Amino acid sequence: MTPKIARFLAEQQPATPCLVLDLDRVERNFTLLRAALPLAQIYYAVKANPAQPVLERLVRLGSRFDAASYEEIVACLQAGAAASAISYGNTIKKVAAISRAHAAGVSMFAFDCAEELEKLARHAPGSRVYCRIRVENAGADWPLSRKFGTTIDAARGLMIRAGELGLDPYGLSFHVGSQQTATASYEAAIGRVAMLFTDLRDAGVNLRMVNLGGGFPVRYRDEVPGIDDFGRAIMRAMTGHFGNALPDMLIEPGRFIVADAGVVSAEVVLVSRREADDPVRWVYLDIGRFGGLAETEGEAIRYHITTPHDGGAAGPVAIAGPTCDGADIMYERSNYRLPLALTGGDRVEVLATGAYVTTYASQRFNGFLPLAEHYI
Repeated sequence: MTPKIARFLAEQQPATPCLVLDLDRVERNFTLLRAALPLAQIYYAVKANPAQPVLERLVRLGSRFDAASYEEIVACLQAGAAASAISYGNTIKKVAAISRAHAAGVSMFAFDCAEELEKLARHAPGSRVYCRIRVENAGADWPLSRKFGTTIDAARGLMIRAGELGLDPYGLSFHVGSQQTATASYEAAIGRVAMLFTDLRDAGVNLRMVNLGGGFPVRYRDEVPGIDDFGRAIMRAMTGHFGNALPDMLIEPGRFIVADAGVVSAEVVLVSRREADDPVRWVYLDIGRFGGLAETEGEAIRYHITTPHDGGAAGPVAIAGPTCDGADIMYERSNYRLPLALTGGDRVEVLATGAYVTTYASQRFNGFLPLAEHYI
């Protein structure tokens, strides 16, 4: 929690649940990433947090943007971004969305199959395109490998076909998974993509770009490697495979830019035991999986939670949300321990929740309003 957020919570006591996000921390994280990978163009993954204050701050810093929908493209344009600074990075797009993005001036699109490539050729003629390669996601707390990406062999044919269709076969991309904690995953993926890159260049395809995706981790409950560690590993692999002839490098960070800039302030609704002698208490908050903490599915992202009683005697807990849905349980197996003094009415803070919370929040499930947002 930053001093700005702590002061806001103490002075304003906003109604819960709410997100409070420090825009200065967003700027700091962007600056740290740019220093770690100075040769890479930063395309902020808008889906992480598309709030206008975040986008406007990043526009001022010179960020580019990775959009997952036409609606996100519009949000970037409204924040002052140039259409030329936006990549339509979703490999699954409606024809109408492609046409509207192209008409708005967006000229770079992702794809990973022949069907999507044909749509781009018809509805975004002449655009720069890049093919997403499927890579291993080992080390990622939130893997992305099954839904997206194609094989090396298929990508070769697709990139050749892109040129035949009148598109500009600009480059190749991959994603090693969100909250990726292993620097070696980037190195292995770069090695795979570099071989195809060289093969296509030798075949006469004018490739100029490698998109390294996002995935850079933040600290939740456990320590993670620093962004400088990832920067060194990536540049070691890039120079090892490409030498001095480095292609354009793109990265698509989302979580790293905004996660630890935000804190969710919540209220304890109830603390109870299933049986009198059960050592595990159930702690119900006024926010849960349907209120925005969807990444607790499978207990994948394990947020750090602070309480007014920290430092006192603690015991094991299960932590759940307030809805009448049996799936609205955040943690049962991850060995959470909270103070024995914790009781209904206490306020708690869920740290590093600036990413993938506001946009995951349901619209009035069980009648609950989405959490409020405060950008300071």
